[in-house]
Amino acid sequence: MNLHEYQARALLKAAGIPLPDGEVASTAAEVEAIARKLGGQVVIKAQVHTGGRGKAGGVKLATSPAEAAQVAERILALRINGLEVKRVLVAPTTDIATESYVGLIIDRESQRPVFMVSPAGGIDIEEVAAETPEKITRLAVDPRYGLLPHQGVDLARTLYSDFTQARQAAQIMARLYGVFTGNGATLAEINPLVTTPDGRVLALDAKISIDDNELDRRPDLARLRDESAEEPSEVAAREAGLSFIKLSGNVGCVVNGAGLAMATMDLVKYYGGEPANFLDIGGSSNPEKVVNALRIITRDPNVKAILFNIFGGITRTDDVANGIVEATNAFKVNVPIVIRLTGTNEAEAFRILQGVGMTALSDMDQAVEKVVQVARGRS
Repeated sequence: MNLHEYQARALLKAAGIPLPDGEVASTAAEVEAIARKLGGQVVIKAQVHTGGRGKAGGVKLATSPAEAAQVAERILALRINGLEVKRVLVAPTTDIATESYVGLIIDRESQRPVFMVSPAGGIDIEEVAAETPEKITRLAVDPRYGLLPHQGVDLARTLYSDFTQARQAAQIMARLYGVFTGNGATLAEINPLVTTPDGRVLALDAKISIDDNELDRRPDLARLRDESAEEPSEVAAREAGLSFIKLSGNVGCVVNGAGLAMATMDLVKYYGGEPANFLDIGGSSNPEKVVNALRIITRDPNVKAILFNIFGGITRTDDVANGIVEATNAFKVNVPIVIRLTGTNEAEAFRILQGVGMTALSDMDQAVEKVVQVARGRS
């Protein structure tokens, strides 16, 4: 679950990390009132769960309350990467001497939280990693001990030669680690972490993603979810009990099991295609899940062909076949479907599909290669 910047800032501020004041607003009039309270000169930032806000015109400066209202009106009328801007964060402008990056992620390889810090702040860390990887310093933290004081100082010294600023940054990193572990986060970053001309170190931006598995035991965090700012297909999938992530390709994928889903997407790429989604119907043999999966995928206008790749263990392939038949009877599917079924009740599944004029393959490579060719032919 992604938090809005204003929500992430609240968690950082509660942990004692220094940030400028800021308030969230949903109308131009509210923005004008906040700007007047903050002294007039402010930055207005769209609150949407997507990157590229600045490039899309979603982050703007205003030098007076009246200008802030005008800027807010334009930002609140935007759609950024398909998402409607419903709220903006209003914060005072800050005199900046330097910008750095500080972030924490869960690294699956080391199975530890990993700090990444860089003196190249203010831009995407992915861009820094691709173009100047030597500017990133990494540290895997032993979760038994957390970030030790000397480790924090060592990291901070890669950002600042001034020891006073390094100590401030080290303290911020320690508190960021507390926010990260205390809220079950998978990502927490400050970009930029800035110094001011008078020597202070401040966080100007905050981004936090929470592991969904944390939400059952943390209703306070679950209440922060803003479904109106999420991809509608992902919201629908979650309500239907499906694991779904929308991607930018044209091959829709319905798979059972996360490992098989990843292998399927890799194979789609291998044969020259682009997956349109990650969708795992899980181990359930409920045909309704198949119906819901097809409804969600067919709402994506980019999808030119759909692949079912089912390996029947706990999942019964005949139930999947029944789900495909139910879905195609319930609503019109306007794109071709390629089906690969193997495993539990495979013969019965093939019989069900043949009864309605459908065919299925049992070889995964053949099915993936075929769906990529079909999608390419319709693009």
